[in-house]
Amino acid sequence: MTGMTVIVKTVTRWTAALIFLYGAYVVAYGHLSPGGGFAGGVILACSYIIMVLAHGREAALGKLPKAVASRLDSVGALAFLALALVGMVVGGLFFANWLQNLSPGTAFHVFNAGIIPLANVAIAIKVCMSLFLVFLILASVRMLGKGEQAELRCDEVD
Repeated sequence: MTGMTVIVKTVTRWTAALIFLYGAYVVAYGHLSPGGGFAGGVILACSYIIMVLAHGREAALGKLPKAVASRLDSVGALAFLALALVGMVVGGLFFANWLQNLSPGTAFHVFNAGIIPLANVAIAIKVCMSLFLVFLILASVRMLGKGEQAELRCDEVD
């Protein structure tokens, strides 16, 4: 049996879903309320991290493999850069709010901020996957006792 007890695993499944939902809310409404891409990405990463803590690394990697997390990390960064470059091409300035210029929205509505919600989503993906991967790397390292030799196996890092 890997991970913790059945009670902890059951509670973690419920709370991880609620944490993920709250993180998505923080990302979606980050331009209207406190929060945004970074805060929402940290909350989203916490939902994956508690799955690792409760179920073990192998079970969590079954839900989100490292290769997928690494690709999503890159996609988040490239999406953020693409938003900035499209602003330069369409609006004439790096990171210009080109979507706001095409169709101005109504104040205090979800679809009124132009590219800001899109940038929040890109940042949230980047932050979530980066923190998840850093946590997995740190979880792979174990403390050595006195007199033990350090050994790094390639199958643990990939």
